Amino acid sequence: MSLPETARQDLVGPAAPTPTETPRSGLRHHLRRGHQHVRGYLGALLALAILVVVLVATEPTFLTTGNLKNVLVTNSSLFIVSVGMTFVLISAGFDLSVGAIMAGAEEVLYLLLHAGVPAPLAIVVVLLGGFLLGAGLNGLLIGVAGLNFFVVTLGSMTLLYGVVDVVTNGASQTISSSVLAHLGNGTVLGVPAPVVVLVVVIVLGGLVLRWTPYGRAVYASGGNREAARLAGIRVPLVVMSVYGIAGLCAALAGVVEAGRLASATPTAGSSIALISGAAVLLGGTSLFGGVGGLTGTVVGVLVIAVLGNAVNLLGVSNFWQDVVTGAVLLGAILLDRLQKRGQPAGH
Repeated sequence: MSLPETARQDLVGPAAPTPTETPRSGLRHHLRRGHQHVRGYLGALLALAILVVVLVATEPTFLTTGNLKNVLVTNSSLFIVSVGMTFVLISAGFDLSVGAIMAGAEEVLYLLLHAGVPAPLAIVVVLLGGFLLGAGLNGLLIGVAGLNFFVVTLGSMTLLYGVVDVVTNGASQTISSSVLAHLGNGTVLGVPAPVVVLVVVIVLGGLVLRWTPYGRAVYASGGNREAARLAGIRVPLVVMSVYGIAGLCAALAGVVEAGRLASATPTAGSSIALISGAAVLLGGTSLFGGVGGLTGTVVGVLVIAVLGNAVNLLGVSNFWQDVVTGAVLLGAILLDRLQKRGQPAGH
């Protein structure tokens, strides 16, 4: 059984122009898609602009190089995790376990370094483990067994945090490594190393989503799983892979955070799943899948990062940041629901 050619093209990408589809009409199609994508995070972009204007007018230290670097470095893990979360949300899922994978990555990294494993090799092992854990645990149960993503990722989050607590007895471990210290606190051509890492991750993730057949398969699988399957896309493998990418990003965030703080903390990433989810939704990625992108995710993370910085600069209690983040998450979900209802059938 096969789909009509036009439906297949929508799922796997544009083909060469046909007699009824000129290059000019194809260009208009891509411009329309671009405009729709921008509309998804226009509200977040406006909120970010207002925040920046207010802070520039009220806080002279906001635009200083030191403060801007601090905003990016302290939120580097959030940026990295949000890239993986974007892949998952576009595929119509959600991963509550990224924080636990992050904490587990820090602990495994400590154990490997303590056992004398060279830091570069230890980092590679941790990253590979994060990908395999995400794909082999969450992805397998969700994509192949067909279980609910909320139940699966909640269970794996609880399991992984429990294992970390058993191994560490709830205590943080000090990590001493020059390689990790440079990764977390060093610079590359004057740019903080965590910022370099997050930029590389965002660029690579954006290229994959925007310009590869795999990226189009992720969008297709999230937009309509049955149509994607009929078009020849191996949806279970796509779902497994996006949870693998989320696990990889979470493990990388754990490595960066361990280097930045020189420690492995069993409670690392305890709220990062919800915060990254709020950022991705705020950036226009749909909770229902098939819509979104990393440009919007960057805008969403910046809104939350600048809000947190404003709380610190204004001397407000940090508890208010959780209140604001929760309100942003609820607002983003409500907006996503309203936008979904306002779309014509079949979109």
